[in-house]
Amino acid sequence: MKMKFAAVLLAVAVLSASPAFADKTPMSGTIISMQSVECGSKKKGKTSTSLLCHQYVVRTDSSEYQFRQQKPAEEHVFPANTAIQFTLDKNKAKFKVDGKKYEYLVVGTSALPASH
Repeated sequence: MKMKFAAVLLAVAVLSASPAFADKTPMSGTIISMQSVECGSKKKGKTSTSLLCHQYVVRTDSSEYQFRQQKPAEEHVFPANTAIQFTLDKNKAKFKVDGKKYEYLVVGTSALPASH
């Protein structure tokens, strides 16, 4: 019984502490590149058309992130070398460009090699 209580207490402690680890601190980055990638398909009758989404590579001081549109209907294209401030929340990146808010999916990340 003590062991079960300790396990439940530990689970509650871990679950209540996990929101504290979400990184809400804005990070600075620069959009390095954009490419169109398949992100679904649209079926009309017997034909199927691939839908394309914009996927961006954003570089910070220590990492590179790949952000992808959530919906293909979003048409805005950000030019390379655009500086952004973003926050990460689970698998989403939230940022502002020219006063307009955007939310993209984080589909990849990689560490940059340490500069010597």
